[in-house]
Amino acid sequence: MAGVVVVLLSGSGGASKVRATSPRATDRLSHSARRSQSRTEGTGTPSGPPGSQPVPILMYHVIAPAPPGAPFPGLYVTPTEFAAQMQALKQAGWHAVTLDQVKAYWSRGAPLGAGKPIVLSFDNGYQSQYTQALPVLRKLGWVGDENVQLSGLPPSEGGLGQEQLRGLIAAGWELDTQGISHADLIALDASQLHYQVAAARSLLQRRYHVPVNWFCYPSGHYNANVIAAVKAAGYAGSTTVIPGWAHAQDDPYRLHRLRVLGGTTPPQLLALIASIRNDPPAPASYGAA
Repeated sequence: MAGVVVVLLSGSGGASKVRATSPRATDRLSHSARRSQSRTEGTGTPSGPPGSQPVPILMYHVIAPAPPGAPFPGLYVTPTEFAAQMQALKQAGWHAVTLDQVKAYWSRGAPLGAGKPIVLSFDNGYQSQYTQALPVLRKLGWVGDENVQLSGLPPSEGGLGQEQLRGLIAAGWELDTQGISHADLIALDASQLHYQVAAARSLLQRRYHVPVNWFCYPSGHYNANVIAAVKAAGYAGSTTVIPGWAHAQDDPYRLHRLRVLGGTTPPQLLALIASIRNDPPAPASYGAA
């Protein structure tokens, strides 16, 4: 049987090393992750039939002022803006949950708590998500969903280190991934796609002993081949960059998210969330030529 490629990183932005690992060894490495997954899926006592309430998923990137000349200044939300947005969400009756909790609610009626559930996702693995977003959410008793990429964001460029990721996990955050290097997945061959999708999950499970049940499409690009690779890697679903709410009846591998841009006031954010509730399902592919 063919071996499985596992990526070993010296740190969040260190040079990667690749070695072949046997399927049996991979099974051993992910054993603790499966135990963790079992515990996660058992969280929350089922209260009845599967739930059907839709849930919005917000998308954040850097929680810091945009530096001069930043190529994508809209992806920078200042700490003051972020804190004000979180307070506005709380005052409007929202509370943060994880994607695993949403799945448990939709599949077997596990409760999501009082109020309106919302998922707060953070892409790429910027250090400010730990230094700025975590303290704000901790004060509210909320958690986030970290979609980390495994290379390309060294600490000198704002990337999360391993201990910071462990700190997020210890605070109750869910760890998910965008793959190894934020590659354009629709441009890859089958081997490269497997490396980006499956190897990333195996490494994170091995290193952090968490399920890593959700994939986040880099730049939102996906097609049938990408979805098939995500399914084959064992993910429960994946998130897009297409605005809308996530609905129980949607394809779990094409869940909507709302990108929150810098300069968005709390009232504007609340209005945006309300305005996209009934947007149509995400298309079969996005970003394909």
